[in-house]
Amino acid sequence: MAILDQGAGYGVVLGFGALFAAMMTGITYLCQRYLKEVQTSEMYMTAQRTVKTGLVASAIVSSWTWAATLLTSTEVAYKYGVSGPIWYASGAVVQVLLFAVLAIELKKKAPSAHTFLEVVLARYGKGAHIVYLTFSMITNIIVTAMLLLGGSAVVNYLTGMHTIAVCFLLPLGVIVYTLFGGIKATFMSDYSHTVVIFIIIISFVFTVYGSSPKIGSIGTMYDLLVAASERNPIVDNEQGSLVTMSSLQALIFGIINIVGNFGTVFVDNAYWQRAIAAHPQYAVKAYLIGGLSWFAIPFTLATTMGLAGRALDIHLTPFAISQGLVLPDVAVALLGQAGGFACLVLVFMAVTSASSAELIAVSSVLTYDIYRTYIRPEAKGKEVVRFSHICVICFGILMGVLAVLLNLTGINLGYLYTLMGVLISSAVVPLTLTLLWSKQSKLAAIVSPIFGFCAAVSTWLAVTKSMYGTITIETTSQNMPMMSGNLVALISPVFVTVIISLIKPDNFNFDATRQIEVVDDTDVTTQVAGDFHEANNEVSPYTDAAAHNEKLVNTQEEIDSMNKSSRFAKISSLTLSLILFVLWPLPMFFSKYVFSKSFFTGWVVVSIIWVFMSTFAVGVYPVYEARHTIASMAREMWRDITGKRVPNLPTTNESAMISEENIVVYNAEKKDTV
Repeated sequence: MAILDQGAGYGVVLGFGALFAAMMTGITYLCQRYLKEVQTSEMYMTAQRTVKTGLVASAIVSSWTWAATLLTSTEVAYKYGVSGPIWYASGAVVQVLLFAVLAIELKKKAPSAHTFLEVVLARYGKGAHIVYLTFSMITNIIVTAMLLLGGSAVVNYLTGMHTIAVCFLLPLGVIVYTLFGGIKATFMSDYSHTVVIFIIIISFVFTVYGSSPKIGSIGTMYDLLVAASERNPIVDNEQGSLVTMSSLQALIFGIINIVGNFGTVFVDNAYWQRAIAAHPQYAVKAYLIGGLSWFAIPFTLATTMGLAGRALDIHLTPFAISQGLVLPDVAVALLGQAGGFACLVLVFMAVTSASSAELIAVSSVLTYDIYRTYIRPEAKGKEVVRFSHICVICFGILMGVLAVLLNLTGINLGYLYTLMGVLISSAVVPLTLTLLWSKQSKLAAIVSPIFGFCAAVSTWLAVTKSMYGTITIETTSQNMPMMSGNLVALISPVFVTVIISLIKPDNFNFDATRQIEVVDDTDVTTQVAGDFHEANNEVSPYTDAAAHNEKLVNTQEEIDSMNKSSRFAKISSLTLSLILFVLWPLPMFFSKYVFSKSFFTGWVVVSIIWVFMSTFAVGVYPVYEARHTIASMAREMWRDITGKRVPNLPTTNESAMISEENIVVYNAEKKDTV
């Protein structure tokens, strides 16, 4: 189609990439100058474990908003009607909500961990560690490949920009700001990307249901969908209708979706890192708010744009649909070049924000679980940060290589999205039980995911062969083989790990996981102290730098608070999951109800309200939460501009902060005690 020229493609990919790289690098500098942050390994990888609810929630939304979130959700709405967005959103939100339980359990049982693999190592040893390290890397490879496959397909389709160029240039800006700012820069980037995504979605909503001469109202949309259903009835939908939840193929997709996405949340270190970076007080609320806010993106966007594709009678080939090209086609049909550009920016934001999460997650795994575990266990802060930088650059390049190779093989976004559960979901149950069940044995933890993987792949291929007689990309991508493989991957390890563990149970008390070591950052803090001394001709104000590297120990009050949060997380996440995946869609599926115009109107209004509430939760609330920090930074910047600022002493965390009454600093005019 190429409704935009290549210059627009390069302008967005390179221009926006450079803009965000400059912004995030600038914010990192301002935080170091005015908030006294020092880029130790702990700051780079965990943001000192102090991030609040709103920012973590927006980071969760951003991490979970892949190209597939936008493209595949719109695709299933186009294919199955109103049921598609619900099964996509419900099937992928449950995992984030349930992860709130693991987030608080991680805080309780491994407060100083940097990755979930460190917990596996501390509990089971190196054999199990290697098994889960393998699953973790496969997960990150699949996720990054999907990000770039979807993003490159849309950019190429809209602008004609060469696919290989897109694959290598998309991660470029992400590499730059992740390199300099670490996880905190990715949090800031996540927030800005999330806000832009919600603004564009809301603009599409107002266009379709308000200003578009082709649709313009919810009632007109309903009439057009009814007419489209009569012209082209949907196979396995009640009465062939687009406005019914009774869709067999959508239900099968929903099952594939929920199983596959357990793997990409529970086995992806990106989500564990957000839990690690969150303050214990805010971790549970952040995952619940983040999950519910994310739900609005596929629900509202797909209900709006996917159904608009049917209403406007837009025809695409099956391959184009599986590439995720419904969304750009509909955007162009509604708004012309402006719609194409909005879609281009939307996909760019989704791809780059999720890529930043994957970059820092992989860097963390390579640094702590390979470099510090098997190569240089004695590595200190400066060396750890340096190696992390190397990992960010190398994996950023590898992302592009993977996407190019997959493009050459003909494997597309839709295929990988439904396949991922077959490959990685067998690690979900034993990994979850690592934190939740003290009796799971080392043997069970090692055997069950390997058995589950072999059983899942065998089932997937066997069902394909029995149903279609041949094994090809086309036949293996069908819903029934994929569903069979996904279900076996998630469920079969349950029986294996329970049986083996009950034969010879472990009785783990989690003391070992509580003793995971924090990296020694004294080489960084001592250098910073020396730099301050040299710049100010003062005796170094730092107390014993070794205090910075004390293990994180929870007080009894904190443990009681986390126990309460854990109970709340279990009840609330299970309740919300049952409502969103069972109590809402399943009764409507079995009822065989075809929506009336008034019911459809209410349905769309709910989606619109949901997207506005989500925008407030992850767009406005983080700013409100950080209002004191923002005000303090603004004051310091003004004092800096006017020459009245008292220099701040850089600190790394509370244990390394200097007693204020003992520090005397000088400005140009007088002596002040800070």
